[in-house]
Amino acid sequence: MEALWWAAVGTGFTFLMTTIGAALVFFFRKSSGGKFQKVFLGFAAGVMIAASVWSLLIPAIAEAEAKGEIGWIPAAGGFVLGLAFLFVLDVLIPHLHPGTNATEGLTSSMKRTSLLVMAVTLHNIPEGMAVGLSFALAAQHGSGSSAYAAALALALGIGIQNLPEGAAISLPLRQEGLGVGKSFLYGSLSGLVEPLFGILTVLMAGSLWGGASRSKL
Repeated sequence: MEALWWAAVGTGFTFLMTTIGAALVFFFRKSSGGKFQKVFLGFAAGVMIAASVWSLLIPAIAEAEAKGEIGWIPAAGGFVLGLAFLFVLDVLIPHLHPGTNATEGLTSSMKRTSLLVMAVTLHNIPEGMAVGLSFALAAQHGSGSSAYAAALALALGIGIQNLPEGAAISLPLRQEGLGVGKSFLYGSLSGLVEPLFGILTVLMAGSLWGGASRSKL
């Protein structure tokens, strides 16, 4: 229950940062937002890469080594599975990336603005799962472990990169001709999947670990 609470707080924070970033659309003219879009996306990419390495891959390797396993093998396996998971989502979910006209995913009659929102929503799913799983792991180690600090650091890193990311979706929507209010709303809602999938991941992890513990009795 503690892990569920912390996951809700962590992913709620990342969702809030997406909303704050989307709110930047209120401070830019329709024609000027595109000048900052590349900077926002570059900053978000840099923060996300750092968070992925220091708060996900390195702790995963350390966790495996602490159990006497070869550290890089589980981390590499999970990395490949994550790539495959996102690739499947990319193939199945209709979406359109900013600055392009080529629709990806299954054929859909959705509007261009909706497809733009889906592009960001698509990759917010594993972000929420990563935060949720980090808190589930921290709960497994106990309330006094340093794993909670690592989970909080990951939530903070993803939250920081979600701020420019929110702007990077609301500003293109505004350039597409959507109203300021709707651009903000869609940009904000693109981050809603993070708390949803974060909490779902904690519930799934708790169920799996609980079943594994019972099987040893």
